[in-house]
Amino acid sequence: MKIWYICGVKKTDETSLQVAKLLLEIKAVKLSPNEPFRWASGWHSPIYCDNRITLSYPKARTYIRQQLADLISSHLGQVDIIAGVATAGIPQGALVAEALGLPFIYVRSSAKEHGMGNQIEGLVVPEARVVLIEDLISTGGSSLKAAQAVRDAGMQVTAIVSVFTYGFPQAEENFKAAKVAGYSLTDYSTLLQVAQENNYIESSALDKLNAWREAPEQWQA
Repeated sequence: MKIWYICGVKKTDETSLQVAKLLLEIKAVKLSPNEPFRWASGWHSPIYCDNRITLSYPKARTYIRQQLADLISSHLGQVDIIAGVATAGIPQGALVAEALGLPFIYVRSSAKEHGMGNQIEGLVVPEARVVLIEDLISTGGSSLKAAQAVRDAGMQVTAIVSVFTYGFPQAEENFKAAKVAGYSLTDYSTLLQVAQENNYIESSALDKLNAWREAPEQWQA
């Protein structure tokens, strides 16, 4: 399987096209270049992606689970533990761990302020090789924070694997700086290709959609 590698070169294959098509079909991804969404960061965006919706559609859920599992088996060598990144990566990670027959843990955004004060919930094994599962990658900040928590617990981070990535240059720089490999089933460029081919967007909107990805913090509709 060819995949998108954050620290390398984008390669489009049938899987990335099919995942993009599924996300558009079930409206997990919405494109609105003329009436943009506003993210929590304050950025205006012509796209909104909520991969949690895939959990409600058995066909999409099963396909994504299997492609994530196949990616890990085919490309990442020996893996000891699957970790979900809270919150949207938790159900995706649990499904993948079940498919691979591996232990599952999840990583909170910060340590609990009560009880055991855990940031990682589940089995912590020193030197274990861990793959983190995310629903999507934007700048990579929260994903890499989870990866650092895994490292701080004495485990190794093999890679972060996501369903979708926006492919921001900032994310690539952040992953390189953290020395973490990032893989995704599909990405923004593939999504636009599929959206245009299936009449989800007009050709005239492509320049605006591409401009957003290059400088999302400055983009205006």
